Amino acid sequence: MAENPPPIRILIADDHTLFRDGLRALLGSVADTEVIGEAASGEEAIVQVASLSPHVVLMDIQMPGMNGIEATLRILQANPAVGIVVLTMFEDDDSVFAAMRAGARGYVLKGADQAEMLRAIRAVASGETIFGPAIAHRLLAFFAAKPSTPPLPFPDLTNREREILDLIAAGHANAEIANRLYLSPKTVRNHVSSIFSKLQVADRAQAIVRAREAGLGHGMKSV
Repeated sequence: MAENPPPIRILIADDHTLFRDGLRALLGSVADTEVIGEAASGEEAIVQVASLSPHVVLMDIQMPGMNGIEATLRILQANPAVGIVVLTMFEDDDSVFAAMRAGARGYVLKGADQAEMLRAIRAVASGETIFGPAIAHRLLAFFAAKPSTPPLPFPDLTNREREILDLIAAGHANAEIANRLYLSPKTVRNHVSSIFSKLQVADRAQAIVRAREAGLGHGMKSV
C-alpha cells in the first residue's frame, strides 16, 4: 500500500497573534499541511526560512520593521524554491503588482475561506502560480483596459529603477518612495544611486530634469 506523501511544510509570517493562531488551527486540521514555524516580522521570516526550510510561506504585507514585500524579495534571492503566498487585507493594484514583482506565486485576501486558502497553498507547493478569485478579477480587468504604450524611456534602467525615477520626477522623497513601493529606505537609496550613474547625472535635480523631459513624473506634487 502506497504511503501518503509528506505534508506541505508551512511558515506563517504575520504580526497578529490571533490570525496566526487561526491559520495554525486551520492547517493543523488538514492531513497534508504542517505548520513548522511562525514569524511576526519580515526579518524574523527570513531567519525562520533559512533555519526551517518550509515549502510555503504565508506572508502578510504590513508588518513592523521589514514589510512582507521586502521580505519576499530577500527570501527568494536566497531560497528561490520557496513558494510564497501573500496574505493581506489589501486588494489595490499597487499591492497586487508589488507582490508579483517580488516573486510571490500566490495572492489571497485574508477574508478567503478555508477551501480557497488550501487551494492556494497546494498550488504554490506544487510550483503553480495562483491568485484568489477577487485578485484574479482585478488582474483581468487591469490588463483588459490597458492600452498599448509607446517604448519605455531610458532602456538602460530596470523596470524598478524606471518606476523609482518616475516617482522622483513627481517630487517624492526617498522615504515616500520606500513606503509606496514596500521597499526599505536602503534599497531605495541603492536604486537611486544606480539611476544617477546610468543617467550620468550628478544629483536629484538633474535626474528630475532628464526624467520630465522624457515624459515621466505625471501627477507631480510640489517639490
